[in-house]
Amino acid sequence: MLKSMRIEVPQIPATERTPLVEALLAIIDTQQQRIQQLEENVQQLRDEIAILKGQKPRPTIAPSRLEAPASSLQPSDKRPGSEKRSKNAQLTITDEQWLNVPNAPPGSVTRGYEPYIVQDLILQVTVTRYWRQRLQTSDGDTLLAPLPPSVRPGCHFGVGLIEYLLYQHHHCGVTQPLLLEQLRELGIDISAGQIHHLLTDNTDAFHEEKAALLPAALAVSSYIGVDDTGARHDGHNGVCTVIGNDLFASFASTDSKSRINFLKLLRGAATGYAINAVAQAYWEKQGLSEDWCAKLSVGPLVFADETAWQTRLVELDVTAERAVRIATEGALLGYVIEQGIAPQLVILSDGAPQFDILVHASCWIHAERPLTRMVPFCEEHRQAIAYVQSQLWELYKDLKLYQQCPAGGGQAALEYRFDFLVEQKTNYPSINAVLAEMRVHKADLLRVLERPEVPLHNNGTESDIREYVKKRKISGGTRSDAGRRCRDTFTSLKKTCRKLGVRFWSYLRDRLRGLGKIARLSDLIHARATEKTAGPLQAVLA
Repeated sequence: MLKSMRIEVPQIPATERTPLVEALLAIIDTQQQRIQQLEENVQQLRDEIAILKGQKPRPTIAPSRLEAPASSLQPSDKRPGSEKRSKNAQLTITDEQWLNVPNAPPGSVTRGYEPYIVQDLILQVTVTRYWRQRLQTSDGDTLLAPLPPSVRPGCHFGVGLIEYLLYQHHHCGVTQPLLLEQLRELGIDISAGQIHHLLTDNTDAFHEEKAALLPAALAVSSYIGVDDTGARHDGHNGVCTVIGNDLFASFASTDSKSRINFLKLLRGAATGYAINAVAQAYWEKQGLSEDWCAKLSVGPLVFADETAWQTRLVELDVTAERAVRIATEGALLGYVIEQGIAPQLVILSDGAPQFDILVHASCWIHAERPLTRMVPFCEEHRQAIAYVQSQLWELYKDLKLYQQCPAGGGQAALEYRFDFLVEQKTNYPSINAVLAEMRVHKADLLRVLERPEVPLHNNGTESDIREYVKKRKISGGTRSDAGRRCRDTFTSLKKTCRKLGVRFWSYLRDRLRGLGKIARLSDLIHARATEKTAGPLQAVLA
């Protein structure tokens, strides 16, 4: 285990802080942060080597809540979800039995019955043999009695088993080998290949419903949160990107992450490119040469697919890597706007540059994180970090209050406090660098002042994508393209169901059995957005 190197510099009185001493302290600060980065890199490499050797990497052990200061835990604090509620109000009684007192004494009088509710789960294997009548008509033709609608043609496993597999695998994270072992222990005669086919075959309806989530949500959303993480596929490194907000979550696994990749995800199932005012403004902002901008703006302005677009670039001799990238990003952005996405759509991210398009907002928690990661080398350094953090979180708290009541004003005061925070100079370059980075992203961090509906952090999308982090740790990655696509689809549907208040088990049963009781998720997104819009309007009218 790598032991962190800590240097404690003795306190230096203010009278002895000459310019030379200040310069030396700055050098120590810079070196300490560099040592910390190198220690983290070395530990990461050691973990990777351990995994390659079949060993376990160093575990990440979070501090115990028992060690939290007593002042941080209020007597009234309760565990989330522990509030009092009626435990049986939502239950549907499926069976009732009346129990009498055995050997009741003579002369006893009945005073009614006292209810006692017991919940249970029946997990039972059933094997049905269908005897299908075969008839021969007078014409010599042969007729065979059809199977019930609930039986899939050519499939010897019932819809109940398929529901169970999909729920266990995509909702509970049970791996296919464990599902195989579990079903065989229950008495199901099934193979690993059959489980894979049941999880991936006949899922077109689910894929179509997942594909409709993003366009439906973009049409009614004023902001979206985005994040990405590694997602290995077929033995190669890849990436999974999540796009979502409080109405939906849509996951897409690709081979790489870039702004081009993100714009293609926003484009959805479409394949086009468009040159318009939005694309031209983007090229100008990114510094594409005027000659190439002029050439691209003359001639065909809409391209059906990537082949047509690449052919056009070759015709115009736009071959430099940077020029091709910027031109492609602009044409993709232009097509995204042509599809109806509002140019005022806010993209909330952790600050990754590939997401900095349209109207961008940054996460405050990620902006502050470098301060938390710093290793102070003396008490004064520790106090300086704590002082800046206290200022930052006080401002953050007041921004949250502004979100709740933006009509009260106060934008100018909040902006002034932000400027005061990031413009201050400390004796430590590491702290100054963090403040300088925040100063560069001032507009993104203060987006809430003009768009109060946008969260100050991207915890929601990070929580959504944690699903893939857990699966990567357990299973490593996907092998087949069908498996990769199903993982994206069912994770998107599950997360969206949760945000819309739909039980995923009920959703699966409804879709697989064709019950038609649960509306399409895209329709529910529109309905929920209408409710959210009508709520504030009714409050104002009242």
